Amino acid sequence: MEYQNASEMNGGVDRNLNTCKRNSLCREKKDFKDTVDAKKLSHIEKAYTTILSELGEDVDREGLLRTPLRAAKAMQFLTKGYKETTQDVLNDAIFDENHEEIVIVKDIELFSLCEHHLVPFFGKAHIAYLPNKKVVGLSKLARIVEIYSRRLQVQERLTKQIASAISEALEPAGVAVVIEAVHMCMVMRGVQKMNASTVTSVMLGRFHDDPTARKEFLSLTMRK
Repeated sequence: MEYQNASEMNGGVDRNLNTCKRNSLCREKKDFKDTVDAKKLSHIEKAYTTILSELGEDVDREGLLRTPLRAAKAMQFLTKGYKETTQDVLNDAIFDENHEEIVIVKDIELFSLCEHHLVPFFGKAHIAYLPNKKVVGLSKLARIVEIYSRRLQVQERLTKQIASAISEALEPAGVAVVIEAVHMCMVMRGVQKMNASTVTSVMLGRFHDDPTARKEFLSLTMRK
């Protein structure tokens, strides 16, 4: 009995040591990541300082003293999707479920940056999928939109990336994505058309092959 207790105690010590090693490794990785992120932030801040100077601004005046740093932090946030993956977001949120009818989440707000001019475009995404014995937590669909919209984008590619990510993760019978967005590169500059909006769509699986399924999705989604 004494030997058994000693073994259990040693096992507990080993587990604690392994936990400490893992925690130490995690801290080292986090410290390294924080150092890399700080260096990147500093580089972006310097770049914004240069841009403001070249635009003719006095970067030493009170109102602009911290603007390069704030702009750098904002740009990192607006492009944080580069550091995220669908697998990270979905985690354990895919469930076995005997449901085969259409699932729709509409009016998912999105904000992104046009890769041509680095100005915003924003709007709403409408997503549908036909489950194939698997369903996903509904909020995860919005998170997938967030991953791909928080990158430098064009709307056409964004729509396709969202649809492809859902299709790969769930292997459903069909996926449909529609995005309606306003592009500030058309509103603030160029043609300056205030009321112009852009609609893109991607239909996969049955939504592509079956006009009835596609019509049902569009009628439910586009109905105000």
